[in-house]
Amino acid sequence: MAKYAVQQIQLRMAMLRVVGDTAAILASFWLAYWIRFRSGWLPVEPESWLPRYYALSFNIATALLILHLAVLGQYRHPPGRPFASEWFRGVRTLVIGWILLLALTFYVQPEVPFSRALPPIALALMSALVGVSRGGVRVVENRLLARLPEGVRVLLIGCGAGGPRLAHGLNSNPRLGYSVVGYLTEDGLPRQEMPERLPLLGGIGDLEHCLDEHAVDEVVVAELPQDRSILAGVIMLCERNMVLFKMVPDLFDILTSSVEITGVDGVPLIGLPENPLDRPWNRLLKRAEDLVIGSMLLILTAPLLILAACWIRLDSKGPIFYKQLRCGRGGEPFQFFKLRTMRQGAELESGPVWAVPDDPRCTYPGKWLRRLNIDELPQLINVLRGEMSLVGPRPERPFFVEQFRSDLLRYMSRHRATPGMTGWAQVNGLRGQTSIEERLKYDLYYLEHWSLLFDLKILLLTILAHKNAY
Repeated sequence: MAKYAVQQIQLRMAMLRVVGDTAAILASFWLAYWIRFRSGWLPVEPESWLPRYYALSFNIATALLILHLAVLGQYRHPPGRPFASEWFRGVRTLVIGWILLLALTFYVQPEVPFSRALPPIALALMSALVGVSRGGVRVVENRLLARLPEGVRVLLIGCGAGGPRLAHGLNSNPRLGYSVVGYLTEDGLPRQEMPERLPLLGGIGDLEHCLDEHAVDEVVVAELPQDRSILAGVIMLCERNMVLFKMVPDLFDILTSSVEITGVDGVPLIGLPENPLDRPWNRLLKRAEDLVIGSMLLILTAPLLILAACWIRLDSKGPIFYKQLRCGRGGEPFQFFKLRTMRQGAELESGPVWAVPDDPRCTYPGKWLRRLNIDELPQLINVLRGEMSLVGPRPERPFFVEQFRSDLLRYMSRHRATPGMTGWAQVNGLRGQTSIEERLKYDLYYLEHWSLLFDLKILLLTILAHKNAY
């Protein structure tokens, strides 16, 4: 989908911003050092410019400043933010971090006193070089986005005060990574104020058809329907189809929960708050966690996998591994690996059903492998391939996904993240024949409160949790 292509570009650009800022800050320190001590423009006291001492200080200060920028959200890049605004926010954050660093030096007794002229020179250079670095990243990002066949596919509902301007801004600026596919009106009639080239796709009643027909990624409500209950249906359809929902600020009064405020080409938008894992930088951290811990676990459990494979082979005929189609991030299907614990062809006989205690389809080794969760270990291969994560909502079969997406509000929201080998629902005993509604609550709680520490907590609890394992 175009949405994921845009997200990949944004993730790479976030990494490039970190590299660029690091290089710019280090260069600023060393250029300031040269101006102060080596250029001859300012008087120098003997033994006041020891390079080794300054090199260590510069490296530590750079690491702390980059951490400061990351914590304050400088590597989240909302689309449509003007470069001047991005540069100003970056400089403001750097100044705050610089002041904190200078305050910290009062508690440190350096062996060699720092030059008082160095900090202001370094800060001035830093402001300029960080701007140059980010400007270069912006140019690269704009070119990559412009090369995409299409951007994030947006459907507008209504016109409102900002609708025409928003439609024009999105379609006329490829650098934003958006493409407006058309618009809907409450009565299904065209509006003269909308751009002529923007097609009218029907009325609000045609929304579900449009979401599927035009592969819509985001819906923006620019005008509130006269019947406000219609809006609840719009939100529900967006949730069911994993489509991001936003609207212009004049509709703010209908929302009772917290909102996410963004903007595109000067037009402010509000929407339901994003999950932490919707942010490219957090997904990068989680992917690093999966690769590091997943590789270690695969190496450590390899002997156990070999023994289990031999037991399966000696007990019954058939393959050692069992492959099944499951729904991953974005609802995309992938091949899911497990150790075979049932008779060959068991699901062909029974159809898609849940496992039950003392399941007659299980082999003797399979009962023990399931009880000890050893049958799940081959999913470490899925983790290393990027199809799964160590922690996340458990992937489900397409048959059940189609059933639950119609019956349960927000069920498809759990597919906004990569599925996991274990999850918050599973360590709380919600597996097997347990309530799908309760599992969904735990999955959504995990997505809304994700952190690396939360993942580590779930991994530790997984070792101890065996409730409803059968």
